[in-house]
Amino acid sequence: MGDKTKIKILVVDDEPDIVDLLTYNLKKEGYDVESAEDGIRAVKIASKFIPDVILLDIMMPNQDGVETCRQMREIPELKNSFIIFLTARSEEYSEVAAFDVGADDYITKPIKPRALMSRIAALFRRESKKDQEFSQIKIKDLIIDRSSYTINKAGKTITLPKKEFELLYFLAKNPNMVFSRDDLLQNIWGADVFVLARTVDVHIRKVREKIGEDYITTVKGVGYKFDLS
Repeated sequence: MGDKTKIKILVVDDEPDIVDLLTYNLKKEGYDVESAEDGIRAVKIASKFIPDVILLDIMMPNQDGVETCRQMREIPELKNSFIIFLTARSEEYSEVAAFDVGADDYITKPIKPRALMSRIAALFRRESKKDQEFSQIKIKDLIIDRSSYTINKAGKTITLPKKEFELLYFLAKNPNMVFSRDDLLQNIWGADVFVLARTVDVHIRKVREKIGEDYITTVKGVGYKFDLS
């Protein structure tokens, strides 16, 4: 994805001025850009356009960004798309809700185009590094396959949203090592993405719900580890 002409970005916002600003700057950088004015239309466009990046407002008519993100993450072709929330709301519950449904990043308005371009570039740099890692880990009774973002447990295939998968993959890749919430935020979301420590707890809980409670252990007052015992 180093060639920007091949990177597709969907801008979703009900404010025409913001859509025009972002579309202009993204196209100027060489990205292929589509836009939508509400969540319902965004899901329809995304299912056909298959964007690499989705810039998604939270407060929109007809369908808000959180529900839109949830629906997009249910479309198999969009499971690896980066979803960045754009919002004027800075309350903690909005941020937690955004990451809970599969967001990759969260930017508070007013948006500075240059800073946004840097944030998008950083996402692809991190992804490029991850692509160089081993694609499959076999640990305990799990086969964790990074090429398909799936887990096989006793012959059953389990699909996780992107960040939940990356969190499990990272912990399994470093078994019995304890990582603090800050460590996990740095390694999974990156130093340039500002998210709450509580986001890690939410993702750990969801991973446990899907693969079972016996893999990721909470080390009280410290953090989490993938337990081989």
